[in-house]
Amino acid sequence: MTDHAGLRFTLPAMRILENEHRYLSFLMGEWHELVLWFEQEQITLEEARAQLRRLRQAVLAFGIPLKRHTEKEETYFFPLLGRYIGFDQGPLAGIQEEHREIDGYIGHFLHHSEGDIEQMPLEAIRAAVRDAGEAFEVLTVHFVKEETVIFPMAENQLSPKDKKRLSEQLNTLIT
Repeated sequence: MTDHAGLRFTLPAMRILENEHRYLSFLMGEWHELVLWFEQEQITLEEARAQLRRLRQAVLAFGIPLKRHTEKEETYFFPLLGRYIGFDQGPLAGIQEEHREIDGYIGHFLHHSEGDIEQMPLEAIRAAVRDAGEAFEVLTVHFVKEETVIFPMAENQLSPKDKKRLSEQLNTLIT
């Protein structure tokens, strides 16, 4: 297989999605460092509030390319692959449920960290941050599942015509 910047897949559509995973993982790593910061025993309320503001901004910025990536998968990729492998059970059903779970954790974090952060007690801040941490964990496993199960299925099962069309549909920016 030709090395395309270290990407594993040969199908251009899967390389696009894999590359997006790498970009999203990079962004996740930046805000996950902030999540891990909250695991320290001794932090002051003032420090926690400042870090929460940074984390909230990073998660908000991350949400834009994540939403675009997810929309591309749900609009083009999953419906096409589902015609080959089915929708109601199996890997696509699980992957789509994870999309909802990720959205839920991020939404919960953003909901509980909005408003006047100056009024939030430390335990409320830590509880909100745990949701961001859960989103990171689910996203990390989710990307691995897509790349080890779903993407290889697409490479092996899609017709040449569908592969070409999918590559054209997915060839858009998420930033």
